[in-house]
Amino acid sequence: MPPGISPGDRKILTIAGVAFLVLVILGFLFAPAGHTDSHFATSYSATSEGAKAAYLLLQQSGYHVERWQQPPTSLTPAKHTVLIIADPEVMPNEKQRAALEKFVSGGGRIIATGIFGARFMPEDSSEYNPAPSNPQTQFNALAPSAITRAAPKITLAPVAKWSQNSGISLYGDENQTVVTRYPHGEGDAIWMASATPFTNAGIKQPNNLEFLLAAIGDKQQTRVLFDEYVHGFGERETSEKSHPLMIALFAQSVVLAIAALFTFSRRSGPVRPLPPESRLAPLEFVETLGGLYQQAHAASVAVDVYDQRFQYWITRRLGIGNKASPEDLDRVVRERWDFHDDQFLSTLRSAASARYHPDLPQSQALKIVQSLYEYAVKLKLFPVPDKEKH
Repeated sequence: MPPGISPGDRKILTIAGVAFLVLVILGFLFAPAGHTDSHFATSYSATSEGAKAAYLLLQQSGYHVERWQQPPTSLTPAKHTVLIIADPEVMPNEKQRAALEKFVSGGGRIIATGIFGARFMPEDSSEYNPAPSNPQTQFNALAPSAITRAAPKITLAPVAKWSQNSGISLYGDENQTVVTRYPHGEGDAIWMASATPFTNAGIKQPNNLEFLLAAIGDKQQTRVLFDEYVHGFGERETSEKSHPLMIALFAQSVVLAIAALFTFSRRSGPVRPLPPESRLAPLEFVETLGGLYQQAHAASVAVDVYDQRFQYWITRRLGIGNKASPEDLDRVVRERWDFHDDQFLSTLRSAASARYHPDLPQSQALKIVQSLYEYAVKLKLFPVPDKEKH
C-alpha cells in the first residue's frame, strides 16, 4: 500500500490551491467587459488612430455601410461591394486569400492599408519604408483617374511603399508610390501605405475625405464593409464554444493536477539513474536549431536574430544609438572607417525589412545572413576563429 501524502507535499498542494483560487478571482475581476479602443483603424475606436468617425460619417451620409465580422471565406463575389481592411492585426491563410481573390474577380473592391493589408490583395508588391520622411506627408496624384480628380492631393504616413512594376500608381512622388490601384478580373483592389485617410485624425486632413468617398464610389449602389474580423471582432473560423476564461481555468487545472502527481510520484516512485549528460557538438546544435527554423518556415526570424546581433556590435563599435537606421549606419561607416561598398546599404535594408515578410524564402534569408557575416568580418566587428581565417 503506497504511503500517504507527506506534510511537505501537503503544504505544496495547499499553496498551489490558494494561488489557483487567487488567479481565478483576479481573472474574473479584471477580465475586460468588451473590446476597448486600440491603436488600430477599427470602426469601434474613437482614438485618433481609430476609424469610428469615417464609419459614422458614411452611415449618416446615406451609404449602405456595415461592420463585417466574419472570416474572408464567408465573402461572396458581388459587384458594387467595397471591403475596407485597415491596419489588420492578423494575416490571411491560403484559403482566405483564395476567397478574397474570388471576391475581387467577381466584381468586388478591396481597400487595404499597410504591409499586412497588402497580404489580403491578389498581388503583394509592398515594401517596408525603414525611414519615412515625415509622420504625415502630402502626396500629389500620379495618374489621371476618377479618384485623383476628386482628390488631387492626399495626406498619409508613408510607412510603406509599392513597387513601381505592378498596379496603377495613384499617389506618391518621384521616389515612391504610396497609393496604387490593381485591377483584377471584374473588380479591383486599392492599396495605401497607411490608414491615415480612414482614421479619426487623418480624415480631417485636406482632400482625405474626398479621396475616401471617391475610392468607395457611388453611395446609391455601393455596399461598404468595414472588416472588423481582422481586428479580432466576430467569430473565428474554428468553433470556439467555450469562454476563454473557462479554457484558462481548465488549463490551470491540468497543470495543477500534473504538479500534484509529480510531487507525489517524485518521492513514491522507483529510484532511477540520472540520464547521461548530452554532449552534442556545437555543429550538431547548429544543425538542430536550423532544422527547427526550417520546419517552422521561420527564415525571417533567423534573419532578424542575426540582424539584431549585427546591429549590436556595429553600433557598439561606432558609439552610436542602437536604433540607428540603415542609412545612418551606412553614412557613419563611410565617414569614420572609409568603407565604401554600394551593396552595404542594400543588405542593411533587406535585413531590417525581413521581419515584415514571414514568408521570406530560405535562399534569400541565407543570402542576407551570409552578406551580414561577410561585412562583420570585413569590419572586424567580433573575433573570427583561426579556422575561418584560412
